[in-house]
Amino acid sequence: MTELISPSLAYKLNFFHPLLMWALLGLSLYSMVLGIKTKKLRTASAEERKDLIKGQFGRRHHLVGSLLLALMVLGTFGGMAVTYLNNGKLFVGPHLLVGMAMTALVAVASALTPLMQQGNLLARKAHVGLNMGMVTLFLWQALSGTQILLKVLANPVA
Repeated sequence: MTELISPSLAYKLNFFHPLLMWALLGLSLYSMVLGIKTKKLRTASAEERKDLIKGQFGRRHHLVGSLLLALMVLGTFGGMAVTYLNNGKLFVGPHLLVGMAMTALVAVASALTPLMQQGNLLARKAHVGLNMGMVTLFLWQALSGTQILLKVLANPVA
């Protein structure tokens, strides 16, 4: 399959997925902070709300979450595509399976948005739990992905 692209381009593509995923890990943590501030706004006293409402935390959390969902799906499939282009196969192991699980978690958590907007407390708790699970897995993925990247760096293209 590597004859579709040059070996040097295939090698360079190895770095796009890790860079995107590190950025998404940071974006996930930022989204979590916005979500916490959104909850604080919802539960604040009238006086505290006046100051917090200026931050538009709910709107920003929703926008960042939408971006995170889109880039997570694209990054997951992009990583799989680059692996296939470079090796002619996917390596079915913990990194791939956990990455796919993370993508499913963020998709399901995002799908709960309409229910949360209607005030469904169970949906809100599930949204938080799913995303906390996704971030926990993401931290592990960062470590396992770094190990994979170090293997790629040890075998540069001639």
